[in-house]
Amino acid sequence: MSPKGLVLVAEDERSIADLVALYLRRDGFGVHVETDGPGALAAVRRLRPVAVVLDIGLPGMDGIEVCRTLRAAEDWTPVLFVTARDDEVDRILGLEMGADDYVTKPFSPRELVARVRTVLRRGAPVSEVLAVGATRLNVDQRRAWAGDREVALTSTEFDLLEHLMRTPARVYSREQLLSAVWGYQAAAGTRTVDVHIAQLRAKLGDESPIRTVRGVGYSAESR
Repeated sequence: MSPKGLVLVAEDERSIADLVALYLRRDGFGVHVETDGPGALAAVRRLRPVAVVLDIGLPGMDGIEVCRTLRAAEDWTPVLFVTARDDEVDRILGLEMGADDYVTKPFSPRELVARVRTVLRRGAPVSEVLAVGATRLNVDQRRAWAGDREVALTSTEFDLLEHLMRTPARVYSREQLLSAVWGYQAAAGTRTVDVHIAQLRAKLGDESPIRTVRGVGYSAESR
């Protein structure tokens, strides 16, 4: 299944965060976990997730304040609140602060994932995101990340990496890449492909998913 984008899970109970992350990943989402309010707020701004699963009782800054701060900055990333407080007043307050949905502990992780999907369907279309290992591409925005670090790519570098990541583990010859990315057939050699691959590896660092298949070509694979 193609990844559906990155979901930020802001939860200070590690066992709950790990369980939610497990089910989200099974459903095709990438996951980043933060354990306090300031970290969650910074991660939303840095990573631009497609949705946030936000515990209300976070240390440092509670979830309602995180959501209020995002909405005040006109950041409308979908937010699903998680709380131990089974109280209608809390629920109404959370939704008035701009949350898109609300679940109370204990909850079914399957239900939570289903609610994340529903929230995303209600909102704007999700940008197409490709992920192989720690490398992610937002195809619509033409942005790339290696782990949590955004990487500046040239147009050709982006096109080359996108082509490899669309079919993970498939090996492409240099001639095939030259035709698909540059739009012309190899005449006297394919050195330009090797140069761009080297540039991509240098920029992506240890998170690079590009693998050399000796005597054949290149593929994108999880480490």
